Amino acid sequence: MKKWYGGVLTTSVLMFLVLGYCVMRKPVKESYITSSLYFNMTNPLEWINSMAPPAAHHPEKITQVISAEIVVSDLFIKRNLSAQEQQSLFTWYQLKRLATHDLVLPNAIEAVKEATVAWNNLMSAVEREKLDTNDSSIKAGKQKQCPHFLSKTNATEFDSSGFRFRLPCGLTQGSSITIIGIPNGLLGNFRIDLTGEPLPGEPDPPIILHYNVRLHGDKVTEDPVIVQNTWTIAHDWGEEERCPLPLDEKSKKVDELDQCNEMVGNIMAARHVIATNKSSMVQDGAKSRKYFPFKQGYLSVATLRVGSEGIQMTVDGRHITSFAFRETLEPWLISEVRISGDIKLTSVVASGLPTSEDSEHINDLEALKAAPLPLRKRLDLFIGVFSTANNFKRRMAVRRTWMQYDAVRSGQAAVRFFVGLHKNQMVNEELWNEARTYRDIQLMPFVDYYSLISWKTIAICVFGTEVVSAKFVMKTDDDAFVRVDEILSSMERVNTSRGLLYGLINADSQPHRSPDSKWFISPEEWPEETYPPWAHGPGYVVSSDIAKTISSKQREGRLKMFKLEDVAMGIWISEMKKNRLQVKYEKEERIFNEGCRDGYVIAHYQSPRQMLCLWQKIEENKRALCCGD
Repeated sequence: MKKWYGGVLTTSVLMFLVLGYCVMRKPVKESYITSSLYFNMTNPLEWINSMAPPAAHHPEKITQVISAEIVVSDLFIKRNLSAQEQQSLFTWYQLKRLATHDLVLPNAIEAVKEATVAWNNLMSAVEREKLDTNDSSIKAGKQKQCPHFLSKTNATEFDSSGFRFRLPCGLTQGSSITIIGIPNGLLGNFRIDLTGEPLPGEPDPPIILHYNVRLHGDKVTEDPVIVQNTWTIAHDWGEEERCPLPLDEKSKKVDELDQCNEMVGNIMAARHVIATNKSSMVQDGAKSRKYFPFKQGYLSVATLRVGSEGIQMTVDGRHITSFAFRETLEPWLISEVRISGDIKLTSVVASGLPTSEDSEHINDLEALKAAPLPLRKRLDLFIGVFSTANNFKRRMAVRRTWMQYDAVRSGQAAVRFFVGLHKNQMVNEELWNEARTYRDIQLMPFVDYYSLISWKTIAICVFGTEVVSAKFVMKTDDDAFVRVDEILSSMERVNTSRGLLYGLINADSQPHRSPDSKWFISPEEWPEETYPPWAHGPGYVVSSDIAKTISSKQREGRLKMFKLEDVAMGIWISEMKKNRLQVKYEKEERIFNEGCRDGYVIAHYQSPRQMLCLWQKIEENKRALCCGD
């Protein structure tokens, strides 16, 4: 909690100092837009004309039956790639059956279709680059495509209605968008939409966050209100989240912050300062009003910040709302900010954007490259790391920290990132260059969606048993700090080589039945009231026999697909138990699902800066000590 308030307060103060002066200079003209129509723009900042809102679409009208073989045909065509380039595709071709026949998970067909387009575009770019290798002028002129920071303060060029702010490489945890403006016009109502890319053949993009400020209320209330929601062409509008909350609704927590600040909508007495010759006295005024963060005719500094669970809004340094991510609507999908309505914009700033490091300016580059895989020696441990394409900074933090353990550098253990393709070609090109440079990335033949992370678990099992031979196979996340030495010591202590599931075991959990939950499971997907024992996703280890069974079952089409990957592992192991596998569930209390505690084996939800701090403490103190706020 302290981290959030400190961060947002600092951000707001800086924005006031750096950009506030623009209020009196060239403010963005009053704008209004109701359209969700998408245009493929190369300029990150564009104005658009006012158009109609997206019409309601019904899933049954857009359902398409397609041949999976046709969809993925281009994904598995043999390409003219070097041996070094092929290192990132060791599991690619082994997942062909998964991408052609096991398309039962949500968004599976879309993910493969989008990956086909993305892969063809990426391979075309790679071929062009190879043709241009001898042209020094082209090579010298090539620049990084994913910026860390974007801003717009000069509005003289804008002369139409509606404002778009293009985000070339999406958003990631820690990214923020600050909007400085004055609600004006007749009503002072305005909206902020964070939109993604439209699916092929669809005119309107999904809205990952719809932030609607209604200063004069709406059909539900006459008081000012903020309405948050999502929209997709398949499911139309989701369930509204309102601030102030309805009287019968309790506030939820997102990233430890309230869904709606309890101050919003509550009566606050006005205070007046009366000066006298001797001193100043403060008296309560007779008038009172309900607090609302936006006021017609007054400047506001509003910052949307991406957390691990959702998107937070602060206004003038005060936390106002939190909006939890909904299924398939994740921050990496966001490609554009759209601002419309009765607001005079002054500035729009996006910071903390995902960008890769320039390898030419990295002094310790060789030490960060993956150690060669042993040809004839069996690994003690293989670690597969879940990562999304634009999480460049997180991967670099892992390379600089726990991938530097002696066990990893010596080849006793190996680490690889498992990354799906991105819908944005800029991101894919930087990802491809990163994979060639560090040789520690395994590309997946599908676009990353949260509902498909079980496919990555399967890919990790394939790599750990078929690409290399490892005694134990581990799954973790790119925001988790893993004490590799302690994992190996734990494997020796457990002293079993078969039927092992090691991790933070949950033996009594129930499916989430709320459709808006990120972990929603319908009765059709899992009819039982409880799950079999499973280990929480920040990090767990299975023995090689379990990983090998998962790999072979998927190849034969006998593996039950389930979209929650950590629970899926528990389900798969439960099925093996029915076939008389003796399973040992080894619970590790030192794996922390949220945050860090001294003595940890795995600390989750660690930012790149925290990862570096944890590693420094291990090197200096030879102990697992957490970092302060």
